Amino acid sequence: MPRLLALPAGLLVSDDGWQRARRVLCVRLDTIGDVVMTGPAIRALAESGSRPAITLLTSPAGARVAALMPDVDEVISWEAPWMKASAPGRDGAAERAMVDDLRARRFDAAAIFTVYSQSPLPAALLCRMADVPLRLAHCRENPYQLLTDHVPEPEPDELVRHEVRRQLDLVASVGARTVDERLRVRVPDEARAGLGSLLAELGIDAERPWAVVHPGASAPSRRYPAGHWVEVCRLLAARVQLVFSGDAGESALAERIADAAGIPSRSLAGRLELAELAALLDAAPLLLAGNTGPVHIAAAVGTPVVDVYALTNPQHTPWAVPSRVLSRDVPCRWCYKSICPERHHRCLRGVPPVEVADAALLLLQPAQTAAAAARS
Repeated sequence: MPRLLALPAGLLVSDDGWQRARRVLCVRLDTIGDVVMTGPAIRALAESGSRPAITLLTSPAGARVAALMPDVDEVISWEAPWMKASAPGRDGAAERAMVDDLRARRFDAAAIFTVYSQSPLPAALLCRMADVPLRLAHCRENPYQLLTDHVPEPEPDELVRHEVRRQLDLVASVGARTVDERLRVRVPDEARAGLGSLLAELGIDAERPWAVVHPGASAPSRRYPAGHWVEVCRLLAARVQLVFSGDAGESALAERIADAAGIPSRSLAGRLELAELAALLDAAPLLLAGNTGPVHIAAAVGTPVVDVYALTNPQHTPWAVPSRVLSRDVPCRWCYKSICPERHHRCLRGVPPVEVADAALLLLQPAQTAAAAARS
């Protein structure tokens, strides 16, 4: 007889079919940081029952990092029409083709991962039409037959959890657990091998303290002011070698900050593929950044983080890694907005650069001690 699990909300779900599943589809249609933070839950599924093969259906951006995740066996890249970044004006042909593709793969189960503000039902319908027999998600409304297993959505009214814990709790409802709840990515050997020449080109002396500064973020509400970054760099420059990272659109920002701070322009912004960025963060003693995907990649390779954290939401702080999370409390905290609705950005502007620099030096101390011990 299938074992029933009693969930905190009183819902009963059966984990019997999940324990027998051999091919599991994980759906996470968000971007890089969200996909990395789903890694522990995916690992729990991969380690459960019959040790199923894991396929991840994700966005084109998410697919870039999914290729580095050790518990993902296969990646399907797809721009879902119900996600905000998708292209407009499609006629449904891509959705029908995806249904056919998923059906042909004959998945035994699908776990649909969302943030609390997203509905899982479009993805649940996709999986049902693809004849995936077991379908799991958090859901606010009654999913009827679209989900076979669901956990009533408790956030944000009843509780707020870290994004990693939220997804671990979801898969635990069907009996999937792991003792290793850390974020993880694999750094390819070729990316690691090419890093030494890049750092040498920048004039980085690995025997001296150094750190990566990632000043950009996709959402304006999550960007520490450039002028503040300038002062942080000035305060650190005498003691720490600074390397800038970012995408191609952030290369000019990195150059402006370095020039205004009067420090060497050691920038790799726009020059690195994601695997190379992972290699850089793996080698770096420290990352300084805001709420952005590289924070979670740094956590996934075990690199300490100074996170100048906009109070847009509480769920995305660095997970299971030494860190200092800096912000200033404001009445409008947890706005969940990409653009500051009050237009003052005080949760970030209120963090003095000296506080960021001091946090960096504090987190660098263990790395300096370890490096000195290795040399002795």
